Amino acid sequence: MKKTITLEVNGVSETAEVEVATTLLRFLRDGLDLTGTKEGCNEGECGSCMVLLDGRAVNSCLVLAVEAHGRSVKTIEGFSSPGVLHPLQKAFMSHAAIQCGFCTPGMIVNAFALLCEKPEPTEDEVRNALAGNLCRCTGYRQIIDAVHDAAAEMRAAAGADSNADADAGKPITRQEVTA
Repeated sequence: MKKTITLEVNGVSETAEVEVATTLLRFLRDGLDLTGTKEGCNEGECGSCMVLLDGRAVNSCLVLAVEAHGRSVKTIEGFSSPGVLHPLQKAFMSHAAIQCGFCTPGMIVNAFALLCEKPEPTEDEVRNALAGNLCRCTGYRQIIDAVHDAAAEMRAAAGADSNADADAGKPITRQEVTA
């Protein structure tokens, strides 16, 4: 059985006909060719398929595409613009917190959700927030350091004067994700 859904993905309205059993993960990857969201365990255990759904981090393998009808989705592709990386993306690169890169999109999405709630998280808060994201390469130290550095950059950007140059590097807010 198929159903027509309309949702906002990375700020763009998308309408498609999907099988009712299609996961949001499959819809994003196969239907919209947004392959930054990775398919890992398909059981919600690894966090590699993490996206923001109405500003909340969710495992897209556990959400049906029809459940996203009328809602807002942000994938890793929505975090940067041409030539401008999000502070989290820059920090992950500078700390070598990417290794093989498979878990990185989910880590960044989940870290962003954390930083929306807690702009200055403790190490324990970062560890707890990312507990659902598995990485087999880095040992997590680089990831935690990257999140802290990105948090500092995001706080500094939020406090900067709002001119065109400052806006380009400013992090998006949860309100902007769901608007």
